[in-house]
Amino acid sequence: MANSALSLSGIDAFYGDSHVLQKISFQLNEGRLLGLLGRNGAGKSTCMNVSVGLLPPRAGSVEVFGTAVTRMPPEAIAACGVALVPQGRRLFKSLTVRENLMVAARKGFAGGHHAPWTAETVFAMFPRLAERRRNLGNQLSGGEQQMLAIARALMTNPNLLLLDEPFEGLAPIVAEELTAAIRQMIGERVNAFVLVEQHVEIALPLTQTVIVLERGRIVHRGQSAELLANHTVLERLIGLRLADA
Repeated sequence: MANSALSLSGIDAFYGDSHVLQKISFQLNEGRLLGLLGRNGAGKSTCMNVSVGLLPPRAGSVEVFGTAVTRMPPEAIAACGVALVPQGRRLFKSLTVRENLMVAARKGFAGGHHAPWTAETVFAMFPRLAERRRNLGNQLSGGEQQMLAIARALMTNPNLLLLDEPFEGLAPIVAEELTAAIRQMIGERVNAFVLVEQHVEIALPLTQTVIVLERGRIVHRGQSAELLANHTVLERLIGLRLADA
């Protein structure tokens, strides 16, 4: 039986008086990649913030690899082997690429099944970063900054990686490079992924299972391939025709 990497149970979360997540429950097992889809404001990023302790829920529970982490501080949850690549990248722009990586470097976590990430293995994954290892963060293109944000998260050697809109604003050729890198990571060096994304034509082929949020509630869960094949349901849930995606 597969072990759980991330479990949210009955989560209610608020920003002030705004009830953003309502009774959200889902489980992601090790070795799996979950797609979290929905329109703007559906609650996708809030799910990630709750998962890593940036927003404590008012009700419900969060578990990471079988450990209850509800309302634990973010650094304690990170110490359980969780890394979030947030929207906005949040790089140290006055540091070089290599310095950004080394600031984040940690040893592998207990229970990890893969060889640890190092600067060398990250550069092998992202050759563009290897070429720019001495460049400052603010000297990189948007796509290179996104690669660095993911690479920096990998340097913490997580067992669970949460990617929040990693393809936002990327040129198609850069998106293809990033997609190839994520495919390479799946099952090789990270035990489980959550991919928050609006580009359904990217997210669904990359993931095995999918959850769709609408106004803070789960309105669909199932196999990614089945949703990708059902254009009518996809248009109803996401508001996009596949040809327009």
